[in-house]
Amino acid sequence: MPLGRIKEIEGMKNRFTVIILVLLSAMTHLAYAANDDPTDSEGTDDEKTQEIVVTATKLETPAKEVGSSITIITGEQIETMQKTSVLEVLRTVPALDVNQSGGPGGATSILIRGAKSEHTLVLIDGVEMNDPITPGRTFNFAHLSVDNIERIEILRGPQSTLYGSDAIGGVINIITKRGEGIPSAFASMEGGSYSSFRGAAGSNGGNEWIQYSAGFSHWNTDGISAASEGDGNSEQDAYRTTNVYGTLSLEPTDNFDLDFTIRFIDADSNGDIGYGVGGDDPNYLTLSQQLLFRSQGRLYLFDDIWEQTLGFSFTDHDLYTRNDRDEVNPDNYLLSTYQGQILKFDWQNNFYIHDTSIATFGIETEEDKGESTYYEESIYGPWTNDFESKSARTTAYYLQDQIKLWDSWFTTVGVRFDEHSRFGTKTTYRVVTAYLVQPTGTKIKASYGTGFKAPTLLQLYSYWGNEDLGPEESTGWDFGMEQSVLENRVSVGATYFYNDIDNLINFEGATYDNVGEAVMKGVEAFGSIQPAEKLETRFSYTYTNTKDKATAEDLIRRAGNKFSFILDYGFREKGSIQLDILYIGERDDMVFDPITYESSRVRLDGYVTVNPAFSYLISERVHMFFRIENLFDRNYEAISGYGTPGISVYGGMKFYIKDL
Repeated sequence: MPLGRIKEIEGMKNRFTVIILVLLSAMTHLAYAANDDPTDSEGTDDEKTQEIVVTATKLETPAKEVGSSITIITGEQIETMQKTSVLEVLRTVPALDVNQSGGPGGATSILIRGAKSEHTLVLIDGVEMNDPITPGRTFNFAHLSVDNIERIEILRGPQSTLYGSDAIGGVINIITKRGEGIPSAFASMEGGSYSSFRGAAGSNGGNEWIQYSAGFSHWNTDGISAASEGDGNSEQDAYRTTNVYGTLSLEPTDNFDLDFTIRFIDADSNGDIGYGVGGDDPNYLTLSQQLLFRSQGRLYLFDDIWEQTLGFSFTDHDLYTRNDRDEVNPDNYLLSTYQGQILKFDWQNNFYIHDTSIATFGIETEEDKGESTYYEESIYGPWTNDFESKSARTTAYYLQDQIKLWDSWFTTVGVRFDEHSRFGTKTTYRVVTAYLVQPTGTKIKASYGTGFKAPTLLQLYSYWGNEDLGPEESTGWDFGMEQSVLENRVSVGATYFYNDIDNLINFEGATYDNVGEAVMKGVEAFGSIQPAEKLETRFSYTYTNTKDKATAEDLIRRAGNKFSFILDYGFREKGSIQLDILYIGERDDMVFDPITYESSRVRLDGYVTVNPAFSYLISERVHMFFRIENLFDRNYEAISGYGTPGISVYGGMKFYIKDL
């Protein structure tokens, strides 16, 4: 079985090649309605270039009209940051805790507003990326590169009304680029610390009938010790990952278009099965593959009054771990495989009946499938724990209405009904409102909503599972204000948030049960100042207070205080300098004793990292870049017992080929 599974994982590369060929024969860039469409008025130049968000309402909506708490990171900002992975980009976002188990390739979770990592729904072009075979149905950000990203939208607060389960804390939506214009191409290479090398190449283009974008990247590094060097561990844990992507959009008529999206991630990483003193393990290997595919068609009817989108998406997660006997662990052997899949159909209908209202009705049905094998040998003898293939289906119906009054008051109300094949039905709702005081540039916003989290396949059907589990439930609200002055050159804002979660699924003794309760509350504050045309500073501060209601203790790995500062400066129309400073405050964590098999609480120190980046356009076709991470070589732990990189230096070149 294990050897067959290895061959199956290797065979995915061949299947992926076939899928790429299929991709290059179909689907849509977002079509816009005719000039008389109420969502596409003439407007001023400022209105045409204003920031647009999609995630908050599943519709393109001007950011000024959105009452939800949302952060947008553009592709241009990502390029200026010079980050290579999405997890690094997200570190500076308010109210997000990014926790990675060691260096490159280490399992990474993201917590929004103090909620669990499994309460964050991750989307790539609308495709759910959460892995159904993990205990909490989480997504591992460790291997996701920044290739071809148009923007990232981070939506905070309970979002089950539009997105169902997994969105108690919020939603991270990664939106990729669509090709346009005369076909062009690029190639880049980068090298640096820990014998790291990264290469990437891609091409995009299009016309009014067809648009495409495709490319790949490969990153290889010797890495650092996954187990903290502060505990005497020194063995480097290497990491390799390849990301391949493609999008194809077709617009055969003015009122109909098609889209295809595909992304494949292949990663190999060495790690340490233990951590703390003596955590080094020379041959602990993890192989991971993630595949997503989406196709959708969009049709406008009745003079663009009715817009409908019908889509199908598929994700496949494969994970293989192996740890042979060695001088460090002569009595231990481990071999495990995990495979999870999500198949989803969705049909969304938007009705543009009047300038003051956009009604949305949607139907979704999705199936989670998963299976795993586990074999371990130790001084206590062999142990096997296989999880036979199981599945669960959820069918949902949702309604939403966006109400716009006097070009100043914007309210969205919604309700959703989910029917789960195991626990039955669940109803959630959400109300969001924003009011603009146009003469002063003041925005007042508030939201109130409920959310739920369905029990996972492993929580229901595994060796420790409980088929009587019900869903986790949450009630959350927030209230805030934003202020812009000096023609938006200065903007500030603050939001108070509160989220109460009941029926949390915890592991109690020998099984999972709905026994947990927690509350998260705090303040998010942000601001930006643009003193000159090419100079901008952005900053944010988050205070988060989380409590386990039963024990009154802080939830682990949530920083009470977080501060970020980013300075962007462009010069001579060719170069840019960026400096980002990140402070993460003290937080609790747990330490596991491998001898007594007991855990105890520990307080981790706060830390500051400083990361400068520089880029320069040598010519229209050659771009040079250079960055330093952890400039002052701070020694810290993001997770107790796991290592973090010291000062690191990287540099490279990017070459453009225009007008292919």
